Amino acid sequence: MTYKEAYEKGKNMIVSEEAGSEALLLLEYLMNTERNDLFIHPDRILDETKEKEYFDLIERRQKGEPVQYITGRTFFYGLEFVCNRSVLIPRFDTEILVERIIKTAPFGLKLLDLCTGSGCIALAVKDQRKDLTVVGSDISKEALDTAKVNREKLNLDAEFIQSDLFENINEKFDIIVSNPPYIERKVIEGLEEQVKDFEPRSALDGGVDGLDFYRRIIKEAPLHFVNDGRVMFEIGYDQKEGVSLLLEENGYKEINTIKDLNGLDRVVTAVYER
Repeated sequence: MTYKEAYEKGKNMIVSEEAGSEALLLLEYLMNTERNDLFIHPDRILDETKEKEYFDLIERRQKGEPVQYITGRTFFYGLEFVCNRSVLIPRFDTEILVERIIKTAPFGLKLLDLCTGSGCIALAVKDQRKDLTVVGSDISKEALDTAKVNREKLNLDAEFIQSDLFENINEKFDIIVSNPPYIERKVIEGLEEQVKDFEPRSALDGGVDGLDFYRRIIKEAPLHFVNDGRVMFEIGYDQKEGVSLLLEENGYKEINTIKDLNGLDRVVTAVYER
């Protein structure tokens, strides 16, 4: 079977809006080739062993396993990250939060990324803003192990701490950011298969109303600011009012919302003044 024949068959086996790109990614991963190889050498032959391996990968995708977990890698903010089932798969929407941090954080400040997961936010920020001191924390040891692998892979200077939010955080910061679990518990079972059956439930479940983690972070953050401080959150598309109200009730000012490229509310920022 040729590259092109394998790709076409694999694409037709995957039920997904991204079937073409996913079949191609799996072929590139298996053969350790660049994307253009399929188009430059469409008649290159897969031997029987590679052919079987390829369709084994396709079958895993058919059963709902995300391509990022199959290949063990994903891209975020122009960087390649190790990605496995101990961490949430980084989403393009989260780049809105990263971009906001990069563009607005004053020079030389200290930043804490709560619920860091793969470390994608902390490391993407550090890659672009070497002047910032960056710390990431997560309750999951397995997630932090992944974040540390990514730190070494990208050769970036960031500290990672195992902590249930602020529990083991002893330093003080100028900026506290987070993309916390924010899915309403009752909604999770209705999510697409590749999310609810494969991504870590602890990284999805935001409690009954999806706001549990925002409540804790917003309430406790002032105890961990150097002086005045800023919080920056990713939020669900329908959580602007809920998160903004929590900020107002806890004395935060300058509450702003940034929309994503689809015009949906995606990031909320606010300032806490002593």
